[in-house]
Amino acid sequence: MKNVKLVDLAKTIRSKNAGTDRITFDIIFRDPENYEKVKKSGVLNKGFVSELFGIPESRIADFVEFDPAYAIKFTINRLRPSGSFGEGDVFGCQQYPPLLYVEIPIED
Repeated sequence: MKNVKLVDLAKTIRSKNAGTDRITFDIIFRDPENYEKVKKSGVLNKGFVSELFGIPESRIADFVEFDPAYAIKFTINRLRPSGSFGEGDVFGCQQYPPLLYVEIPIED
């Protein structure tokens, strides 16, 4: 068993607006093999995302493993609407970096 960084397994890791009150995250894989390895590991789930981003699990609106696209997607509720006073990422595009270095245990 070895640990591999999520950024080395996924083709795309991104975040973006999902309306004014939500940010959505996409982890997309090139092939079913890496997608299945990450799914099988069980590392990515609502509880893990909650801890990783330091938010209560109740702020996670959706968490989906979408097999047809080899993608794992989740959406969080913003504390403030996009573009409102004190909100720091209008487009929601700078929220994904904590996902890059998540370690996934992979069987050799």
